[in-house]
Formats: sequence, C-alpha cells, structure tokens
Amino acid sequence: MGRIFETRKATMFARWNKMAKAFTRVAKELTIAAKSGGGDPDTNPSLRRAILNARALNMPKDKIESAIKRASGPNTENYEELVYEGYGPHGVAILIASATDNPTRTVANIRGYFKGYGGNMGSAGSVAHLFRHMGAIRLSPEGIDQDGLELELIDHGLQEMGESTNDKGEPVLVLRCDFKDFGALLAAVEAKGLVPLSSEADYIPQTTVELSEAHANELFELVDAIEQDEDVQKVFHNLV
Repeated sequence: MGRIFETRKATMFARWNKMAKAFTRVAKELTIAAKSGGGDPDTNPSLRRAILNARALNMPKDKIESAIKRASGPNTENYEELVYEGYGPHGVAILIASATDNPTRTVANIRGYFKGYGGNMGSAGSVAHLFRHMGAIRLSPEGIDQDGLELELIDHGLQEMGESTNDKGEPVLVLRCDFKDFGALLAAVEAKGLVPLSSEADYIPQTTVELSEAHANELFELVDAIEQDEDVQKVFHNLV
C-alpha cells in the first residue's frame, strides 16, 4: 500500500512540476511580449499569441493580467531570448530556446548538461541550418472544412496543414508558416472567427535521425535535464 502511495505521489509531483514549468514559460512570454510591444493585444500580435498560450494552459485570468501589468513596471526583469545549439548523444541535433535575465548563468548550465549527458554544445549556426524556423497555430478540427480553410489561408502564408494530437490524445489541426508570416497568418485565422488553442514558434527539422530505443533514451535524458532549467523555454531536436 505504501509503495502505491509513493508512486501516486511521485506521479502527482511530476505533473505539478510540469505545470509549474509551463506557467513559468508562458509568464515569460507574456512579459517579453508586453515589454517589447505594449500591453494591448489588439495592437501587439506577440502578446496576443502569448495570451492564447496562457489560456491553453488554463492560467487564471488574474495571473495573465498581472504578468502583463508587471511588464510595464520599473522593476520588471529584462529577459533576453537566446537560442543555443549543440549535438546530443549519437549525433542528434538540438536547438534550445531560452528566455533569461542572466545569459552567463544560462550558457554555463546548458554547457554542463551537454557535457554531463554525452553531448557537445556548439557555436551559433552549428545546427540551426538543419531546422526551419516556423510559426505553428493549433486549432480544434471540429466543424472546420480543412480543404476550404487551406485554400483561403495560402495567400496569408500557410505552408503546411495537418492533423496531430495533443497531450491528452485529442485531435488537433496544426497550421504552419514561415516565421516571418506568423502575424499575418494568425490575423487571417482570427478574422475567420476561429479561436486558436495555441500559437507558438517551432523549429522543424529538415533532416531526421533514427536511433535504437536504448540510444534514444540517452538523448531523452539530456533533453529532460535541459527542459528542467528555469531559463529554458523549449527544446527541439531532430530525432524521429
């Protein structure tokens, strides 16, 4: 009975830790967007995207508003959005998107993760050419004429559209565009009365790597360690 309780407690803690990390990530997105483009989502597409992502995580409205309000205050953290690159075990390319108020700390931590888990941190541009920087908008596919929507959005930058699933196994319609067209595509989607589940920047691998289960697990140990870092927003890799 005690072992079952401990297992359940560990599972609950892992879920709580994951949710806390997600809230921290999106709070930084809100702060960065509001600080750079103002606190009005109607005139700030980046803030509008950040609010969508916060709502997708069920972040309370008062916390969203508080994060936006803090961004205009004199004591707000000055986050830098930086991308780090490297190779994980067995030659898997890794891109790390971060938002940090202390780049010296962040780069030291990330270098330590690579070294500790059998990878190598690279210089700027060492693996970025293996990925496409894209915007991704996720919608509920319910009631959507996908063929019609695709035709209508091509003129607004749509590059790819297809179905996927979310963390709960529910179907999700994913729209992707070049990052430079992100704002235009999101505006076109909203103009049709569609409310995105989320919208965020993605790095999509142009070439992929296959590994055995054992080798893949070594890579995932590194990715998990990096994702736990307080300065890391998201980790991308080209393991298929």
